[in-house]
Amino acid sequence: MNTIQLPRTIVNQLLAHAQSRDAVEVCGLISSKHGHPARCYPIPNTASNPRKHFTMDEHAQIDAMRTIREQGEALFAIYHSHPHAPAQPSAEDLQHDEYPEALRLIVSLNTKGVLELRAFSVVNGRAEAVGLELSE
Repeated sequence: MNTIQLPRTIVNQLLAHAQSRDAVEVCGLISSKHGHPARCYPIPNTASNPRKHFTMDEHAQIDAMRTIREQGEALFAIYHSHPHAPAQPSAEDLQHDEYPEALRLIVSLNTKGVLELRAFSVVNGRAEAVGLELSE
């Protein structure tokens, strides 16, 4: 299993975003600069049933991708939360393969008082766990 380092500031942003809308799935992008995670770009969830699904707002996603390019960054990861399920990709999550090079980060709020953050790479429709370490 590969391991990636995520800055504590980005992890805190992901967890805060998930907790701020704890009844629905939140989503967004994480950019990298020189291969290292750099920024978090929260994107509104426009799914018809956001309690169980996420669909990134098309305009906000395009704006975020433009900003990422303008900053000389690259797409590093796509994140979303599971308010009522474990931090494991669902079958639907595995079908979204628009950016195969991007990691998938999932925040679970399924356990009272404990937030879980896990990373996956998706290869040929299969999730492979990636280790996470916090960095400063």
